[in-house]
Amino acid sequence: MTESSFIHRFEPARDAGSPPLLLLHGTGGDENDLLGLGKMISPGAALLSPRGRVLEHGMPRFFRRLAEGVFDEDDVRRRAHELGDFVAEAQKQYGLAAPIAVGFSNGANIAAALLLLKPKALAGAILLRAMVPLSDPPNADLAGKPVLLLSGQADPIVPASNSARLAALLSEAGARVTHKVLPAGHQLSQADLSLARDWIGNVAAEAA
Repeated sequence: MTESSFIHRFEPARDAGSPPLLLLHGTGGDENDLLGLGKMISPGAALLSPRGRVLEHGMPRFFRRLAEGVFDEDDVRRRAHELGDFVAEAQKQYGLAAPIAVGFSNGANIAAALLLLKPKALAGAILLRAMVPLSDPPNADLAGKPVLLLSGQADPIVPASNSARLAALLSEAGARVTHKVLPAGHQLSQADLSLARDWIGNVAAEAA
């Protein structure tokens, strides 16, 4: 890994048939945050979990924001490219296929940006409480890429119209989007885990 790379955790696969997961934490999380989630939704998968390199009041994030729900879009673009470079480095170092991103909140937003800006970096994505990351996204080619978008009906941070717009944006780029709105807020629920586990099982079976 280069000096400019990400602090991260890596856990090798115990099941060669499971696609590797790129775990992307929410604001204030770190490289340990989503390891348990990764093991629950895809036991045996290789887990690659970087720590966001932007600090907001001491809390790690993956990109800067100007206010709640208002992103520094130049920073979003720069950080998404940095993350894509890190994924490419990690693939070489650890011998990984393109991973499926599993992102929560800020991590889901950078995963969505990565899909739009560097589509080849990911094999697909599970976006938990994601928002549209870019107001003027590029024309990405996501032909056939599987994406699971799970939104909370009572989410105080992500308006329903915004998550619906993200689903439409990714679908228009060719992704196979499954969008479900759950009776939940911004935090994750048992339903998120069950849906993510089933979805990733189907993706792995299709790839086999």
